Amino acid sequence: MSVLLKPHFPASPNGYIRWGQLYGASLDWLLAQSAQSFDSLLLLAVPDVHTAYQMESALQFFAPEIPRHIFPDWETLPYDVFSPHEDIISERLKTLATLQNLKRGILLVPATTLMHRLAPTSYVHGHTFVVRKGSPLNIDKLRKQLEEAGYRNVSQVMAHGEYATRGSLVDLFPMGSHTPYRIDLFDEEIDSIRTFSPETQRTDTVVDSIELLPAREFPLDEAGIRTFRQNYRAQVEGDLSRSRIYEGVSQGKPPAGIEYYLPLFFEHTATLFDYLPKKTLLILAEGVDAAVKQFWETVEYRYEQRRHDIERPLLAPEKLFLTAAMLGSWLEDYPRVDVQRGRGVLHTPSSSSTEDEGEKERGRMQYAPTVDYGVAALPSLLIHARQEQPLFLLFNFLKDLQGRVLFTAESAGRREAFLTLLKDNGITVKTLETWQDFLGSKAEMAVTVAPLENGFWLPDAKIAVIPENLLHGVQIQQQRRRRKATRDADAIIRNLTDLNEGAPVVHEEHGVGRYLGLETVTAGGVTAEYLLIEYANHDKLYVPVAALHLVSRYTGADPEHAPLHRLGNEQWDKARQKAAEKARDVAAELLDIHARRAAQQGHSFPFDDNDYRLFAGAFPFEETPDQALAIENVIKDMRSAQPMDRVVCGDVGFGKTEVAMRAAFVAANAGKQVAMIAPTTLLAQQHLNNFRDRFADWPFNIESLSRFKTGKETSKALEALASGKIDIVIGTHKLLQDDVHFKQLGLVIIDEEHRFGVRDKEQMKKLRANVDMLTMTATPIPRTLNMSLSGLRDLSIIATPPTQRHAIKTFVCEWNKTIIQEACARELSRGGQVYVLHNEVKTIDKIEQELSAMLPGVTVRHAHGQMRAHELESIMSDFYHQRFQILIATTIIESGIDVPTANTILINRADKLGLAQLHQLRGRVGRSHHRAYAYLIAPPKSALTPDAVKRLEAIESLEELGVGFTLATHDLEIRGAGELLGEGQSGQIQEIGFNLYNDLLERAVKALKSGKVPELSATSRRTTVELGAPALIPDDYLPDVHARLILYKRIASAESQAALDELRVEMIDRFGLLPEPTKTLFSVTRVKLLAQELGIRKLDMHVKGGRIIFDDKPNIDPMKVITLIQKRPWVFKLDGQDKLRFEIELPTVEEREEWVIKLIGEIGG
Repeated sequence: MSVLLKPHFPASPNGYIRWGQLYGASLDWLLAQSAQSFDSLLLLAVPDVHTAYQMESALQFFAPEIPRHIFPDWETLPYDVFSPHEDIISERLKTLATLQNLKRGILLVPATTLMHRLAPTSYVHGHTFVVRKGSPLNIDKLRKQLEEAGYRNVSQVMAHGEYATRGSLVDLFPMGSHTPYRIDLFDEEIDSIRTFSPETQRTDTVVDSIELLPAREFPLDEAGIRTFRQNYRAQVEGDLSRSRIYEGVSQGKPPAGIEYYLPLFFEHTATLFDYLPKKTLLILAEGVDAAVKQFWETVEYRYEQRRHDIERPLLAPEKLFLTAAMLGSWLEDYPRVDVQRGRGVLHTPSSSSTEDEGEKERGRMQYAPTVDYGVAALPSLLIHARQEQPLFLLFNFLKDLQGRVLFTAESAGRREAFLTLLKDNGITVKTLETWQDFLGSKAEMAVTVAPLENGFWLPDAKIAVIPENLLHGVQIQQQRRRRKATRDADAIIRNLTDLNEGAPVVHEEHGVGRYLGLETVTAGGVTAEYLLIEYANHDKLYVPVAALHLVSRYTGADPEHAPLHRLGNEQWDKARQKAAEKARDVAAELLDIHARRAAQQGHSFPFDDNDYRLFAGAFPFEETPDQALAIENVIKDMRSAQPMDRVVCGDVGFGKTEVAMRAAFVAANAGKQVAMIAPTTLLAQQHLNNFRDRFADWPFNIESLSRFKTGKETSKALEALASGKIDIVIGTHKLLQDDVHFKQLGLVIIDEEHRFGVRDKEQMKKLRANVDMLTMTATPIPRTLNMSLSGLRDLSIIATPPTQRHAIKTFVCEWNKTIIQEACARELSRGGQVYVLHNEVKTIDKIEQELSAMLPGVTVRHAHGQMRAHELESIMSDFYHQRFQILIATTIIESGIDVPTANTILINRADKLGLAQLHQLRGRVGRSHHRAYAYLIAPPKSALTPDAVKRLEAIESLEELGVGFTLATHDLEIRGAGELLGEGQSGQIQEIGFNLYNDLLERAVKALKSGKVPELSATSRRTTVELGAPALIPDDYLPDVHARLILYKRIASAESQAALDELRVEMIDRFGLLPEPTKTLFSVTRVKLLAQELGIRKLDMHVKGGRIIFDDKPNIDPMKVITLIQKRPWVFKLDGQDKLRFEIELPTVEEREEWVIKLIGEIGG
């Protein structure tokens, strides 16, 4: 690498030097070169968390090969009542454990994090242990060791710091690890260690060993608790019996916010400096002094504010944090560099130093050598659109420079747009991939993709780096990462995942009852597990687990209003009969619509494999399994001759846009036009930027139609659209107006369908008949959900959160000044931003004034849909680029732009919003690896309607990611399921539940399609099989009742032998080898699948034979049965019209299974 900025280091082990005149990104470049030439670790202290992440990205660009580490902040306020997210603790412990062994690289630390006292080095290293394949391991000892290290015992491992034991298997997610592990024991020796996916619970790669760090930054073993109690009694005043902190720790259950009592767990604490390698070089960025001073003021203020709480007495600030003076004395022990962006001037010690410290510092600074690097700040290069030559400032600069320039853009799409701009103005530049390519080339002018916000200019070397945003005055777009997961579409409603005791369930033959749990019963010498359902008059029904396919969750009304039927009463039969009639009529209507669509031939898109592979290959992330499946289904639909009508449901930010882009590519590449319709101008603008990015390397013309365009621009775009010059157009409902004409429209993509009004939806329906339609939504409205599940519109679910995207902590509270100040301060202290949703334009100014008064020094602005388009765009752009911290807005932000740094939202009068809206709004935050907070502010419960209370409770309870789909089913329960083809409410659905109604509808559609009359009275023909041996999942194999219930349901509902085999493999992988009763359960299900096809109603077997009971119209060959009896009369005999008895010695389950399968094969029709 050519060295244009030579690093200068202090001459002695605790020497001091100052670097000056380092404007813009020149500091990042100098740091990159320093890390390459310095023979130990560099610690870079920066003012805040935001700067740390920003500089880490820039260092990645200048020197990708250098190891970079960020020691993250807890992201809580001093003396907070929240604990840090376990992923943050994991990252901190990993950094502390590896620090002393780091030979080189850069550690970035926010100044405030540097002031925290930490656990001593002996704790982290003394509580870390390694487990290796082949080494002995006693499960009870390991469990004790994990508990003491702070790991939580759970039934299924999903997050850092959790473990689970099942027989000879141990699952654990070590702190500092990116993946959880499954240890398989053979007796008391480790047989294998494999990684596994938290979502699917399936194992992946084999490893030889794993390192287990403690799960907390303090010990919770007996010695740790004893030390805490002694120190608490000695150091904290007050009544011990009233202290929740003392009580909680004494019981081994520390309350949230315990981290601010960390010193009590140890005799002595340490600081980050104790963990550093000896020769570490400290570099202090500009602004660190001010950040230290401000942090100390916050600590003292919060200490004074909270110290009088009897239940939660506080430790003095000095016990938890280093003072500025203490920090200063630590800094003296290391070689140190102070950085100034401007020219080097005599340093004046900060007012945060004590007088003695100041004297010492002054003496040391007086003789500190200063190196001025001669970097210049770039002049203003802004484009002046109204000038004859808009780029005149850039031209003037390039003329004076007479050297080399590297332009940088934020993404490939921005690079292409920028290249076009330069080319139109007569500037030709070369495209390069990296900074190293630029230094090694002789190109006068080049452009690359880089995450730089500020450029720099080296007048002596005649080199300038100019980020594109210096010309436009904005920074445009950021990327996120995603992680794998899978989810089965209608299984979410059908399976019993969310079942609590007392929840309503539907048994197809007996009606709606209440679930009471699983019970093991021994009858006739055979032990089996049963699902217990209670009906009216406390009647109980025991459902064998093999018949769980007859049971489903009740959805259709909320649990309180779900009916409760009586066993053995005609009420249920009548309700089901009525619903079946209703389903038949609806099915006929649906099929009519379906037939009309099928008759209108759509367009089968030609498909170029090579082009598609190139386009798909440019996707910067790994596709998640359900995303890949959605893409595959969309392309399959587009290649068929029938018009596509598919709904892609995925939570906010889960990668639906890429599915739309793949579809758009297939259509545009086949010469057809694509229209994408978004509900808001802002969202249309964001889609435009994203599409231009993704299609940067392809010759497609992408334009937008929205109110951000002038009248002249709009008519020009409409002409180009009608003449076929525009390939992809993105806009709002403007695209549905009569004056919009396409030359060859092939695909319409609708984003957030539920946000459009009835009239717009009618317009969309007209399009639906002959073009391919792709609808994207986060929370499908119940009607869409109904139509998708009944097969009228195809449904794809993407339920995969991006990596490092945390669930959103949700609170329901009243408007309270302290809570609002806390929420905003917590977010702002970690460099984030806050959304405040206030859905009333006339009082939005008042709320802005109120918040500004509450939070002095913080910039608060507001936005609403009645503003002029360009003013609104400018405010949203400023918020995106962090030019102000708090945005008060109406629901226009519901489908707004992604702002990864905004991770707290306050929703005022949340009770007035619908469930889908609340979910969308909450999804505005949590777009990055920070813990996100949502505060739903509403009047007291007593003043709310019951429906509003339920909505708030539903959204509060569903904090997990990927719950958009589950929320829509909650919506079904709250509003009652709407009719498929009308807006009225349907009593039938409410009476029998949504799932069974859907089942009846499916059967009616199938019957009508095959030309038969639907049987109204028929329940679906179900088969029961008994093999004369216990068929269950023993609780010592899988103790978690909930997990057992879900697996029983999945086994009973398996529709093929392949699905059953897949389940068997999954269970062995997750829980170990199958015990005998579970093997029998699989045998029973295998036989049931085959018997069902033959119309066998019941099959009973025991050691000495058994019997088969047939349906009224079995699918068998009577001649084959007669031949069988004639050939072996000692084995077979008929018992009445519908029973076949057999007598034969079959001692084992395996023999019975094989024998009966062979028999089924012999009598099949």
